[in-house]
Amino acid sequence: MQRMRSASGLMPPSLGMRHQPSGLNSRFIGNLPEFAEYITQSREMLTRAHTALGTADIAKAVEGNAPFELKPAVTSSQGKNKAYRRGVLLVHGLTDSPYFMRYLAEFFQQNGFRVMAILLSGHGTQPGDLLDISWREWAKAVAYGVDRLAEEAEEVYLAGYSAGGSLSVYQSLCDDRVRGLFLFSPALRVSPRAAFANLHKLYSWLAPSGKWLTIKQDLDIYKYESFPKNAAAQMYALTREIKARLRGHEMSIPVFAAASEDDTTTSSAATIKFIARSHNALSRLVLYTREPDRLPPDIPAERLECVNSAVPAERIISSAHTSIMLPGSDVHYGRQGEYSNCQHYYPADMEKYAACAAQKDQTLQGEITGENLEKGVLRRLMYNPNFDSLMASMLRFIENLT
Repeated sequence: MQRMRSASGLMPPSLGMRHQPSGLNSRFIGNLPEFAEYITQSREMLTRAHTALGTADIAKAVEGNAPFELKPAVTSSQGKNKAYRRGVLLVHGLTDSPYFMRYLAEFFQQNGFRVMAILLSGHGTQPGDLLDISWREWAKAVAYGVDRLAEEAEEVYLAGYSAGGSLSVYQSLCDDRVRGLFLFSPALRVSPRAAFANLHKLYSWLAPSGKWLTIKQDLDIYKYESFPKNAAAQMYALTREIKARLRGHEMSIPVFAAASEDDTTTSSAATIKFIARSHNALSRLVLYTREPDRLPPDIPAERLECVNSAVPAERIISSAHTSIMLPGSDVHYGRQGEYSNCQHYYPADMEKYAACAAQKDQTLQGEITGENLEKGVLRRLMYNPNFDSLMASMLRFIENLT
């Protein structure tokens, strides 16, 4: 069968070296006694992977994709029996990297937390490293980070974005050391169709492209654009495990969550339900919505902050799954950032893809919902125009922790 061409006549991208496993990153490589050693080993692995891949700026790729750590900026952070009173482990999302956690890390550092950020297995190198990954390898990385953090901090908190939020919830259900959660666009429910994602194994040995939901250019240095079916299957398995563990379990620790009501990647309704069932009076939800006066009925008003996600001055028509974690000043994804998320047009509509990428000041921004896409050329929003107010809400939450 002849492959379909896009509107411009260009062929969709074919499978390349990046769509194969690197052989370096399909298993968790940690289990080192010092977190600093884990960072060093990870950076060496990333250097080898990006050298083999032919990445243009290897140093930049390693710096943004590597795990990292920060020590508190204030002396009042000392603990009674350990070096620090509080510590937080940062867990990035599926196909993402620790780059997305950098600003959050600085916020926690400034507010007295010992910070550690991990790199999930299969990430930071090339999309092919997700072909054979198991979610349990991701869970091993989180458990390792908690072990290292607990050696230094008396109170352990987890902060996770998207799949990192799921993994944080999972760890909290297995580990009494976790004192609280910070969840950002958490992936607590995914499409049931993901359960069948790995049926491709029946035929993909004949047609390798059958292993992939999307095959893209992978232009972004900090996030995969191509997406293998196995990644969806692993997320489904993880959320099923969380659902089973939550059955009959009372979520008693405080939870701070932020989510977009327009999210097309994860279910904001599942996040609302999760916060509604959290029995800790400190638990809070910041909900980005185009209808800020319409409150979800399941959460008391004092535990809910609704933020208008439309910002006409910046041509923002809604928030997005990808827009919670970064401020508009970010040099890569921000207002004047070097990267534009236009992948929803590629390769089906190359005319709109080109316009989206080139006419940055003229395109709309928001989530890639059907309704939004009908309004004109749309970039998927990658930054939070209300980032400062989100940090202020988090600070109020932290100040109420005992």
